[in-house]
Amino acid sequence: MAASRLEINFVRLLAESESRAGEKRDRDRGQESWRLEQYVAALEEMLVALKKSPSKPSAEMLTDYTRKVDFLKGLIEAEKLSSATEKALANQFLAPGRTPTIATERMPASKTVHMQSKARCTGEMRSELLGIVSSSDTELRHRSVPVDEGQSAAELDAVLQHHNNLQEKLAEDMLNLARNLKNNTLAAQNIIKQDNQTLTQSMRQADMNFEKLKLESERLEQHAKKSVNWFFWLMLILVSFTFISMILFIRLFPRLR
Repeated sequence: MAASRLEINFVRLLAESESRAGEKRDRDRGQESWRLEQYVAALEEMLVALKKSPSKPSAEMLTDYTRKVDFLKGLIEAEKLSSATEKALANQFLAPGRTPTIATERMPASKTVHMQSKARCTGEMRSELLGIVSSSDTELRHRSVPVDEGQSAAELDAVLQHHNNLQEKLAEDMLNLARNLKNNTLAAQNIIKQDNQTLTQSMRQADMNFEKLKLESERLEQHAKKSVNWFFWLMLILVSFTFISMILFIRLFPRLR
């Protein structure tokens, strides 16, 4: 199925947005960020229109488009954070696209942007920590206290390792939470399935009891009809016998004059 004009324009704007997000520009960074925000806002509007379009792409393509737009939106929000640690942590939870946006890409551009953003955040964290160490070094030098550079590097590595451990622990906690949620969901599904089976068996048993009750009602009705028939013939015989007896009595004992 050929892509519609709306989808072609969406893909072009998405590729341009990913290209701008991957560019490293220190100057005019605020202007580029503002322009990227406008691009992402336009992408969101086009994505909504694309989902409502009669010639919309497949569900997998729409899911990947949504994933890429959400990634760019999350990337912009992460860049607005003040601390490099917060930026690095926010980048950990971003999910880039899984397929290339255009045919000339060997690797999805969003994955490349994600790796560049993570590397940039790590560099900013290191720069911040080095700035802290440098300021401490300056203060100590003003106090005429010698500072061991090897010790400062070890402290920096320790801080980075601490942040990495915190991120790994957070990721592990989220993984455990997702696993527990999945187990609870499966348990609830099993309980609902068992309840449905019990309800089905109860309904089947009720239908069987209804059929048996209907059969017994028919038998009782037939039995009642038979009883009525016997009672009718018995009354007929009794009346006939009484009538014949009265005639014989009149014949045998004539009326006295």
